[in-house]
Amino acid sequence: MSREGRRRRLGQTLGMIAGFATLAAVAWAGWQVVTVLQNSPRPAAVSADAVPIGDNLTLSSDGVLNKDTAWLKRSLALPKNATLMGLDMRQAQERIKASGQVASVSLVRKFPATLSVVVSERSPVARILAQTADGSTRALLVSREGIVYEGADYDPAMISGLPWLDGVRLVQRGRGLAPIEGMAVVADLLSQARLEADWLYRNWTVLSLARLQSDGQIEVRTRDGVKITFGTAEDFFHQIARLDTTLDKISAEGGPAARAALREINLSLGARPGGQEVDVPVKFAAGPAPDGSPQVPGAGETVRAPARPDVAAFPNFQLHLP
Repeated sequence: MSREGRRRRLGQTLGMIAGFATLAAVAWAGWQVVTVLQNSPRPAAVSADAVPIGDNLTLSSDGVLNKDTAWLKRSLALPKNATLMGLDMRQAQERIKASGQVASVSLVRKFPATLSVVVSERSPVARILAQTADGSTRALLVSREGIVYEGADYDPAMISGLPWLDGVRLVQRGRGLAPIEGMAVVADLLSQARLEADWLYRNWTVLSLARLQSDGQIEVRTRDGVKITFGTAEDFFHQIARLDTTLDKISAEGGPAARAALREINLSLGARPGGQEVDVPVKFAAGPAPDGSPQVPGAGETVRAPARPDVAAFPNFQLHLP
């Protein structure tokens, strides 16, 4: 065989060897891929679908519910074998917000089985009593938005300091109660009183909203039996300041007898233009004062207060709840 023939045969032999080597390499790579797929961990979705959430709940809040996972479990009421992938996130959000205490909620799945919950809470500004079907009563809380709810984890001392609402008709709406109209205005009065005259606010027990919508008036009843009428046509700061001035004048001019016999103060007439003094109508109880002092007139009187001073019982049961 010539030299050229031997060269061609060698080239063919080498080509066949390279082809076999390539086929062997492809087969080996395929076998390795199959082995890895068979022995690798299952995807997170598969694992999350198999592991129940159980107690794997985390809660953070900007209010009093922070880390109260017991409350969260009661609100979610998840089935025993509920998993992250099987959880209806929208339904879970609605269940958490159903209590009324939660204003907004965010849910995050953390695989394989942890549900993270972040909530923003409402704050109560007043209380209201409702009567249940069996005749008993229970206290509910009312937020600035007028949302009525039971509330959880609040400091009892803080709750006991909130005034009661009266003159309000509670209306059932779905599983809860319809918001109370006008609560934003009421909340403004309460916050202004706490900020500017906390010594007066602490004496307030009941706020009647019976005339809020019709006449723009809020009636406040105090622990010592005085009814104070505020008007929504004028800012509350100046009305509270006139209230403080009026009480001081009554005590200074009439003494303890006049202060004990005081029954009504009407601040809703508003200030006169030009910064003139305002006649604040007041009413006293007829007859002698409780301490035996001389009789105090029962007719309406007026106390003159600056237009712009320099200083700043239980509700009716109107709803049967299940």
